[in-house]
Amino acid sequence: MSEVTPWGCCDGNGVDDGGFIRCNSCMKRFHYECLSLTKAPGGPNHWKCPTCKSKLPKTLKDDTTPIRNISTTRGSKRVALNSPPTAATSPSTDFVTAGVVRTIVEDVLKEQLDTMYMKLSDCLIRNLNEQLAPIKKEMEHITDSMAFMNDRFDCIEGQQKVATEAVKELKEDNYKLNSKVVDLTRRINYLEQQSRSNNLEIQCVPEKKNENLMTIISQLGSTIDCKLNEHDILNCTRVAKLSMANTRPRSIVVQLASTRIRDQVIAATYKFNKNNPTNKLNTAHLGFGGEKSPVFIQEHLSPQNKALHAAVRIRAKEKGYKYVWVRSGKIFVRKSEDSGYLFIRDMVDLDKLA
Repeated sequence: MSEVTPWGCCDGNGVDDGGFIRCNSCMKRFHYECLSLTKAPGGPNHWKCPTCKSKLPKTLKDDTTPIRNISTTRGSKRVALNSPPTAATSPSTDFVTAGVVRTIVEDVLKEQLDTMYMKLSDCLIRNLNEQLAPIKKEMEHITDSMAFMNDRFDCIEGQQKVATEAVKELKEDNYKLNSKVVDLTRRINYLEQQSRSNNLEIQCVPEKKNENLMTIISQLGSTIDCKLNEHDILNCTRVAKLSMANTRPRSIVVQLASTRIRDQVIAATYKFNKNNPTNKLNTAHLGFGGEKSPVFIQEHLSPQNKALHAAVRIRAKEKGYKYVWVRSGKIFVRKSEDSGYLFIRDMVDLDKLA
């Protein structure tokens, strides 16, 4: 089997066999259609392909007409329609299919997209860094401020704990001191009341210039049928008012020789008023002229007991208690004749009056 002469224009497939020509030098076959020829120029036995022609030495000419440097290749010539790909236009002998085109387009797009992505990423990172730089700086300031505030808070918390412990101790000390003050106040009040245990307080006796209090006291004893000798009365005087706005005359305080004599005078006064309900002890009984006004005799109370006695009388009146009296410096109340009595020791005991 003889060797087939290779084609010099194409692979021989896909081209109508309209005839071909053989190169006299390289013996390769060329289709007329691939060469865009209809017949062999100069005869089929003397034709050379463009490649072999370009290898021939140039002949000298007698004229002076310049020879154009004409390329024998037709690489820049537009490929004819429906012509098969050549070695110059395609590195392989395969047809260009849609898959190949799609692969090439995808590779190009991927390369372009990667490039655009890198540029876009760099641009975004640069812009974000520029925009976030102030925020980052502000966050650093905030972090420093928070650290400072945490330190201050820890310091303040420590001081607050110390202050809390100190306040707790002060509260305990204050409670103890208040208890001691209350106890001492009660003791002082007791001592003050004991120092007045022999005293009588006569209220609402009119004041006169150059008055003789001893005469008034003697007249009082004669009126209530309780004789008082001079040696029974140690001292008598008027005391200052607690409030200058009070229009009542100053009270007379009488210091007697003993508590027994004081109680006798109080009992005689109570008996006199009970026996004379329409004409109780008044200024007329003591030798004062003019309009009659009642005269009251009671124990001489300490300032604290006097204030407590006034508060108890007001509260008792509000709550409907009928009796309020003082015995040996102590204040008692009773709601009715059949009910029991209550001992009022201080202002807190006022809550007992319900």
